[in-house]
Amino acid sequence: MLKKFLAYYKPHMKLFALDMLASLLVSLIGIVYPMITRTMLNDLIPNQKFRLIIYSGIVLLGLYIVRMLLRYFIQYQGHVMGVKMQAQMRSDMFNHLEKLPYSFYDNHETGKIMSRMTNDLMDISELAHHGPENLIITSITIITSFIYLSRINFALTLIIFACIPLLLLVSLYMRRKMRIAFMESRVSVAKINAALESSISGIRVTKAFTNAEKEREKFEIGNEQYVKARSLAYKAMGEFQSSSSFITDVFNVIVLIAGGIFLYQNQITFGDYSAFIVSVSLFITPVTTLINFMEQYQNGVTGFERFLEIMEQEPEVNPEKAVEVPRLKGEIEFQDVTYAYDGEHNVLNHINLKIGQGETFALVGPSGGGKTTICHLIPHFYNITSGHLLIDGIDINEMTLESLRRNIGIVQQDIYLFNASIKDNILYGRLDASDEEVIEAAKRANIHDYIMSMPDGYDTQIGERGVRLSGGQKQRLSIARVFLKNPPILILDEATSALDNTTEILIQQALDELCKGRTTLVVAHRLSTIKNADEIAVISEGKIIEQGDHDELMQEDGMYAHLYNLQFREPEDKIN
Repeated sequence: MLKKFLAYYKPHMKLFALDMLASLLVSLIGIVYPMITRTMLNDLIPNQKFRLIIYSGIVLLGLYIVRMLLRYFIQYQGHVMGVKMQAQMRSDMFNHLEKLPYSFYDNHETGKIMSRMTNDLMDISELAHHGPENLIITSITIITSFIYLSRINFALTLIIFACIPLLLLVSLYMRRKMRIAFMESRVSVAKINAALESSISGIRVTKAFTNAEKEREKFEIGNEQYVKARSLAYKAMGEFQSSSSFITDVFNVIVLIAGGIFLYQNQITFGDYSAFIVSVSLFITPVTTLINFMEQYQNGVTGFERFLEIMEQEPEVNPEKAVEVPRLKGEIEFQDVTYAYDGEHNVLNHINLKIGQGETFALVGPSGGGKTTICHLIPHFYNITSGHLLIDGIDINEMTLESLRRNIGIVQQDIYLFNASIKDNILYGRLDASDEEVIEAAKRANIHDYIMSMPDGYDTQIGERGVRLSGGQKQRLSIARVFLKNPPILILDEATSALDNTTEILIQQALDELCKGRTTLVVAHRLSTIKNADEIAVISEGKIIEQGDHDELMQEDGMYAHLYNLQFREPEDKIN
């Protein structure tokens, strides 16, 4: 872990070196005051060298001005270095998140991921800056203070420094308790962020169902867990600081008693004794700094551990020997495909089906039967457990992920639109498209006239997740996006199931236009929308139990016929 952490210093070595040099000079300047104090008490004042007293004061003032400037540099540029390292870590994490497979996001909440990218990285940044700085300043100060105090009185210095092993033992014992406690508090913060993200995203549902009190209760549960975890962390920190502070207080008692005895026995002069009392703070101050630094150290270390948990997740990689494929024709074949999300419980069992180039193939059946899973396997969002999935006779494991997905367009029921302009959302289908191509895609999706009726036209901002648009408008924007992409394979996953009948007609017209000349896989609950499909498969419990066109399946009088008759016996608004 240390090696990975230190790697982030590499691009900033020049600034890091200057920061450490400034820290070194600050610690060295700190020892000048007790040295001048001793000289004054032993020489300048007894011998009435008033001019040297003034000169010494001027020199000390000049050094303090220099130290002020050095501290400014450390605080300013040192923090800038930490922020740059934080930005690099954030970029690395974001890039890694982009490469992680679907399965990662199935098991990790957005709020918890965001907590690691914000709160955790902020603490890592503080550690990156203050960690080396504190270690250098305190180490040099302790060493120089030992040398200087030894020159005053070696025996008295040894007595004081004998307390260090006791301090180290306390630190090592308490450090483990702090590490565990601070990790638990990190987890609780992530839970709060996840609950907050979920509640804010669903605020409209909360208001619609007047369940604000329920959301407050859910949030307070996480909030109380945070208070409990943080209290345990501060308890561990309090035990550490109080114990350590007691040891540092003992230093003053030792200096007072041992120094008084040495002075009584004439083993030290009054001037040296006075200088020793002043100088012992040189040792106590860095020790106190280290004690206070422990909380920041634990925050930074636990944050970096959580950062590495994300970075060590296996990314989505191209299959071995995968090659870039050109534009595909669109013939799809499942050969004895089995898939299990958790590697144990099969979601699909020995699926065999073939979709010809340009055909429309529909999947129907009860929820949870495996229809969406089949759709997700085609663009290789998940790795099949066994069997083969071929497109144009080529196993998808022999294609690069990017070239495969470039050939596939997906329109889902749950449309995700970015908080950007209408134009930017359509352009997501093909980023290098011209304005004319964007407009043509919008026209083919039956959304152009609506866009032009808006004050800013294609530059209209649609809000988070397209909140300023209706369901039908969002759906048509997503269809325009696929029109712009122009893939040979199209997947429609319940694309019209959440729409009213009037809107559905408009969307269906756009979808019919979109499907022309493409191999289309349709998942539908409204069976009226897939009556004209070339082939229909009924999926239940991960198996194909019926397959044929509409007329054939109606004649079989099986599950498809039952579902179809059920829908047309009841009002459509009750079906979905």
